[in-house]
Amino acid sequence: MLSFSRRVVGAVALAVALPLAATACGGGGDGGGGDTIVIGTKFDQPGLGLKNPDGTMSGFDVDVAKYVAQQLGYGEDKIEWKEAPSGQRETLIQNDQVKFIAATYSITDARKEKVAFAGPYLVTGQSLLVRENNTDITGEASLQNNKKLCSVTGSTPAQRIKDKFSGVQLQQYDTYSACIEALKNGAVDAVTTDEVILAGYAAQTPGAFKLVGGTFSEENYGIGLKKDDTELQTKINDAIVKMEKDGAWKAAWDKNLGPAGIQAPAPPQIDQT
Repeated sequence: MLSFSRRVVGAVALAVALPLAATACGGGGDGGGGDTIVIGTKFDQPGLGLKNPDGTMSGFDVDVAKYVAQQLGYGEDKIEWKEAPSGQRETLIQNDQVKFIAATYSITDARKEKVAFAGPYLVTGQSLLVRENNTDITGEASLQNNKKLCSVTGSTPAQRIKDKFSGVQLQQYDTYSACIEALKNGAVDAVTTDEVILAGYAAQTPGAFKLVGGTFSEENYGIGLKKDDTELQTKINDAIVKMEKDGAWKAAWDKNLGPAGIQAPAPPQIDQT
């Protein structure tokens, strides 16, 4: 799993500051270049899926989605981006509001009952972010003392906390950026989600936060799409494999997260089921 020192977290700021590639939201068909394609992603996750002040999109998820769209026949000018908060992702797919979603979307059996997944294209793990001066939260075991913990409605990390830690006061917001604000102003004691996401947020305000406790899960990020659309699923899987083989996957990682000192992991095995 990825591990981050305080030095690394501070360095993520360099990655966040770099200009990153544009992304998309999905709409039209799954081939040809005539129509636009609507692609769902996060708008508030630096280094992964971020809508910049000038309206452009940047991040690793964004670069993956952009590459996949290109392989499906859609250039950047044909991509329309749609924000995909954690709790709304299945609905966006089921209601045909997006063609696919690349948004730190962990593949789970429960979600597979509602949508299909291509991938995975990245493996990470759940971790904890606290204020820099915090000394009493050192990992998952120290959460049990009635600590106030923030995560996002509909997310895998939030569900894991509910299942494993009955002694935690779990606050659930619509976005992780809202959790970060709550942590900043002291309304909660810690924020939990995947380590790579937390590192990006910490980089936005160097010296304010720190990661603690390492990782205590394994999350496989996949691209969500309409259930039973095996044709599109195969095309997206083929695109991910091609991205990994031609070096574009590692290039996207190095551009978005490499300057933080995070070594690119080996791309995960594609799940063809």
